[in-house]
Formats: sequence, structure tokens, C-alpha cells
Amino acid sequence: MPSTFNYDFSGHGWEGKTSFNTGLFIGGKFVDGVEGKTIDVFNPTTGQEICKVSEGGAKDVDLAVQAAHKAYNESWGMKVPPTQRAKLLLNLADLIDKHSDELAALESLDNGKAFAIAKKVDVCGAASVFRYYAGWCDKNGGKVIEVDESKLAYTRHEPIGVVGQIIPWNFPIWMLSWKLGPALATGNVVVLKPSEFTPLTALRTAQLIQEAGFPPGVVNIVTGYGNTAGAAISSHMEIEKVAFTGSTVVGRYIMKAAAESNLKNVTLELGGKSPNIICDDADLDQAVKWSAFGIFFNHGQCCCAGSRVYVQEDIYDKFMQKFTDHIKTLKVGDPFHKETFQGPQVSKIQFDRIMGYIEKGKQEGATVLMGGEQHGTEGYFIQPTVFTDVKPNMTIVKDEIFGPVVVVSKFKNDEEIIATSNDSMYGLAAAIFSQNISRAIKLANALHAGTVWVNQYNTLHESVPFGGFKQSGIGRELGEYALANYTNVKSIHVNLTKEL
Repeated sequence: MPSTFNYDFSGHGWEGKTSFNTGLFIGGKFVDGVEGKTIDVFNPTTGQEICKVSEGGAKDVDLAVQAAHKAYNESWGMKVPPTQRAKLLLNLADLIDKHSDELAALESLDNGKAFAIAKKVDVCGAASVFRYYAGWCDKNGGKVIEVDESKLAYTRHEPIGVVGQIIPWNFPIWMLSWKLGPALATGNVVVLKPSEFTPLTALRTAQLIQEAGFPPGVVNIVTGYGNTAGAAISSHMEIEKVAFTGSTVVGRYIMKAAAESNLKNVTLELGGKSPNIICDDADLDQAVKWSAFGIFFNHGQCCCAGSRVYVQEDIYDKFMQKFTDHIKTLKVGDPFHKETFQGPQVSKIQFDRIMGYIEKGKQEGATVLMGGEQHGTEGYFIQPTVFTDVKPNMTIVKDEIFGPVVVVSKFKNDEEIIATSNDSMYGLAAAIFSQNISRAIKLANALHAGTVWVNQYNTLHESVPFGGFKQSGIGRELGEYALANYTNVKSIHVNLTKEL
């Protein structure tokens, strides 16, 4: 029998307790993995083990696929009216709101993000996503197409069937909602793998999915490692679609596995090295605050983080003084403390990776204007780090670091900054700060990025699509656009009068 995770958060900023099963969630039940193995889950604030969860592998993925197929054929898909799917999604959203403090505390515990931010952004955001897609359940229909009087032609939007989903560790419950929302709204059944670093909210949400009334097997959650459970999902012959959020390197493996198996439909939301452009006509105080939020929010562990800041040369010195002064006000520390903005990196692996990039920047001749060291002596905390005197070919300018590290450079004019910003294999996001809206829109139209913010950063909404250009991904998440990822379009031709 799988174990039960019990935790008392008293004294941590939320005076509550949690208790839930740590097994694999397959066919509406929590079960042990076939091989009986477990995964250690750690608290990045202390580096200490929190608990163990069941480890799933290829055989467990196969069982989850069987359960999903059974649900699709008997109790979901086209057999369930869209209004019923909407009702269950709304039930789930209400339950997430009801348990928002508990879920936020779990995010802070195994991810390290500030409790207040976890609640406002991740948990409340997840509830909003499920409510949004509940509204789409009965509106994603086909259409009648005018051909001629001898024929009735129309399209149907049908679910794909069993879909596999692999979510990252940086926004665990929010990414879960981005994946499950459109998939369930369109009638699909799901086998989902959360990150092995941050599985707790996914397992707690599995209980809420039961409570919301979803039939067994509609949602299956398999905790496991990427090279086993993730690989099994990507290559499974009976999974017709796979959606992945994570690094570009892993995205390539998933796309290859999908192609070499059953040529499954693929959606990828991958890495970024996003430019943040500060024009000489920007509101400087606002640009400073948004730029710091753009890179240090979620400890820099954002695929769309504004990790390349470009400041027009006439205002560079003034911006840098204000920027560094503001960064000094950002509180780094225990995620359960009310004043904390930046918590620890998610794991020792990620901590070491970021520190390696910081050392690489120093070796290649960049200047560490501030930060560049571990914060404190316990856990995986890194000081907010600012590099200057960087060159375009430096590793820290080209690679996605995925941590609280920003490189700042000067630029002369709009033509130069367009070329510099677009000189990247990535194209996920960008931002422009200018009080001249015509200039800002012209720049926005010229940038090769799936999302461009003007006079803000890191603000997303469930109704607006999100995804990348170039090697930042394939397809779009959120909004109406995401429905197409989980829909097969069938064309039907009906002969009315024509005879042979």
C-alpha cells in the first residue's frame, strides 16, 4: 500500500495540516508502482528530505494508459455532454480555491517559492484556468461549410483520445492546470507526469479530482523520472498526443520519441533567453521595478524570464543605479516569511548549474556588478546576480541559465536593438519599455517572440495564448488557441441530390 504524507505547517506562516496519499494515481485509485520503488522529495529551503513518493516506470504508464482508454470508451470523451465536463471542471476550480492555503504551502515546501506568491499566482491561477476552460466545453464546435446545393458539408471537433502530459517543476500546479484544462474540456483522457522534484501538489490535486466527481481513469498521475516515465509517455504507441513544458534539450528527445513511435501529435513549450528593452523615453522607475520582477520572479526559474536587459546608452547609468538600488530591497529567504520575494532554487542540481554559469561568466570576462554568490549557508539560495560588460558571444548571454542571473548591455538605436534581440535560437518572450506607444508597437512587431510585453513583464492571462517562436516550442497554451492542441477535426460530406 502507498504511504500517506502527513505534515503540520504550524509555525511556517500557515497554521494548517495536510494529509494525502503518495502513490501513483491510476484508474481513480492510489497504487504502488509495479517495481515498488520510491522517489525522495526534498525541501530546497533546508536541503532535507520531506517524504517519499511512489516511482512509476514504463509498466505503470502502460497501466495508466489502459485505465485512460477504459474511461474514454465508457465514461468520458463523446459519451459525456460538454455541460457535464464543464460542471466537473468548475467543481475542481472551487475545490482548489477552498484548499488554496494548503496547496500554496505545498508549493512552498517542495518548490521553495514564496507562500504569498504561490497562493496568488500559482494556486489561484490554476483555479482560474480550470474555470476558463469550463466555459469552452460547449463552445468548441465545428461548422457547416457552404459548397453547393447537392451536398451538406460540415466539420466536427472531436477529442484526440489518450494524451500524455509532462509538466515542469517551476510552476507545478499552474502548469498542471494549463495542461489538464484544455485537454479535459475537449473530452480527452490524460496520463500526466509531474516533476520528480515537485510532485506534492499534483498528488493532492488528484484527491480533489476524485472529490470533484471525475470518473476513474479520466486523469491519471504517474510520478517518476523523465528518462523512464517521461520516456514511456513520449514513445507509447497508444498515446496519441504528448504535451511537454521544459528545456529545449529534453523537448528534442520527446519530439524524436513521438516521431519514432506512432508519430503522435506534439505540443512543446520550451526554453527562452528573452530580451527586455529599456528605451530612452521609458518611465524609468517603472522600468526598473518591472525589469527586476521580470528576471527575479520565481527565483529566475521562468522560461520567459527577462534575462537579457538592454538599456539605451543615454539612460544606462541612471537606470543601473536605480536598478541595483531596487534589487537590494528584494528579500531573499524562507518562503514562508511574509516579506520574502525570492526563495531557494528548486534543487541542488539546479543550484550547482546556476553557480556554474556564474563562474563561467566570470571566466569569460564579464563583470559581476552585484551578487554572484550563495545566499546564506543552508538550502539552495543564490544572491540576485547582475552581470555587466558582457559580449554577445558569452555563454551567459546565449544560454538559458534559469536562475536569478541577468546580463545588462547598452544599445544605441532601434535598428540595432531589433537585430541584437533577435540574435538568439530562442523566441519565447520579450519586453519593451517606452512611453511612445507607436515606437513600442513598431518594436514589438519586429521582435521574433511569441509574447511581447509593453511596459510590463511576466503578466499572463488564461485567455491569452502563450508559446514560442524558433526553438522555444511548438503550439500554443492558454486561450482558445490551446483547444486545437487537443482536437481532431473531422470533415463530413453528405450527398443530398447527386446520383451516378
